[in-house]
Amino acid sequence: MVQFKIKRVYEDYAEADGYRVLVDKLWPRGMKKEALKYDYWAKDITPSTALRRWCHEDIPGHWNEFTIRYQEELADSSHVADFLALIKPYPVVTLLYASKEPVHNHARILRDYLEIHLKE
Repeated sequence: MVQFKIKRVYEDYAEADGYRVLVDKLWPRGMKKEALKYDYWAKDITPSTALRRWCHEDIPGHWNEFTIRYQEELADSSHVADFLALIKPYPVVTLLYASKEPVHNHARILRDYLEIHLKE
């Protein structure tokens, strides 16, 4: 079973991170590509641009609805099954995100979704 971790891209790399996956649609601001140690960039399972922009208009106010809509996007995505197959062999997968917001963060929603669907 895969153990998921969540970490900001600006935090230091650690061996314990295992397979590191960038889960933002946009490249992290101020981060040079050669400076970020990551194994895969999962752009296809991030929130859609429209949904992300809508949520950022009022993050606390839109958060519950954003969670539902993002889960629906994941359920409708053909890329999720491919991603699950990709990460299944790894004992530890760290989802990397750039947001300064540790609580209202799509990586948490993604982690919970993947944990549920990896069991299926």
